[in-house]
Amino acid sequence: QVQLVESGGGLVQAGGSLRLSCAASGRTFSRNSMAWFRQAPGKEREFVAGMIRSDGQGFYLNSVKGRFTISRDGLNNMMYLQMNSLKPEDTAVYYCAADSHLGSAIITIPDEYEYWGQGTQVTVSS
Repeated sequence: QVQLVESGGGLVQAGGSLRLSCAASGRTFSRNSMAWFRQAPGKEREFVAGMIRSDGQGFYLNSVKGRFTISRDGLNNMMYLQMNSLKPEDTAVYYCAADSHLGSAIITIPDEYEYWGQGTQVTVSS
């Protein structure tokens, strides 16, 4: 059974940092697309950052470029999101997602991902 478990969310002041982690189990995803999404109250779930493979480059939502960094540890089936210079508009539930197919292009549409974590709340106060 595949499981994705996020951790690392919390309450932080504007300008602060948080590091989210996603632990995958049940299968390896080193050659699959994985991504971070977020969903704020009353808004659609949106792509934040993703990687096609664990050794690939990161792709980012424009509003987080230069502030967030995605990384993956293929050997340990982990994914991370380092979030710096946080802003109140970054407040949302952050989700880890993984695709079951071999990665060939970055996927930014939520429905294309088969596996999801339960989410972790990130709240940035002004």
